[in-house]
Amino acid sequence: MTAAPDQKRQTQSADLEAEASFRADLVAIIPSLRAFGRGLCGNRELADDLAQETLTKALAAQDSFKPGTNFRAWMFRILRNHFYTLAVVAKRFVPYEPEDMAHLQTSPPEQGGGIVLQDLLRGLATLPAEQREALLLMESGLQWDEIADVMGTPLGTVKSRITRGRAALRRYMDGPVDPPVLPPVATPPKVEGSARS
Repeated sequence: MTAAPDQKRQTQSADLEAEASFRADLVAIIPSLRAFGRGLCGNRELADDLAQETLTKALAAQDSFKPGTNFRAWMFRILRNHFYTLAVVAKRFVPYEPEDMAHLQTSPPEQGGGIVLQDLLRGLATLPAEQREALLLMESGLQWDEIADVMGTPLGTVKSRITRGRAALRRYMDGPVDPPVLPPVATPPKVEGSARS
């Protein structure tokens, strides 16, 4: 008779431990989610919203997560899918806010701080979405196979996207290559009094 209540207590204890572990993993991944979200959308506030929505969706779908599988990849996939869902919806609308028009008529300060970071962000923005996403996932600490899992693409494709993205970003950061300067071509001296008429 006492075996059933003890087994029930053990099951409840294991469930509580799993819940605590899941919540600890959620808290630990928040900075990475925010960084990945910022890389995808380029906007700090929207990145925070993406991270928060990802946490909410993860809590709601906690039962669908299989312990022992890659938690980080699961979370990044949730964020990525939510971002692309928002992007599809956003294409249907064009926001107009009159108070923002004043910002368009002013120029930002010309200070030198953060120039490299701004160049890097602009360089990332020039990359195709697939390359940018692969680079950001790699920078978030995921391995090649985990990135392939998150993106739903073959491993070779992920490696190619990262390699091409790195090369394009390096070319962007290095700037245009100056054409080689060739020495002037020597012209033959003119001969005076030639036989020609």
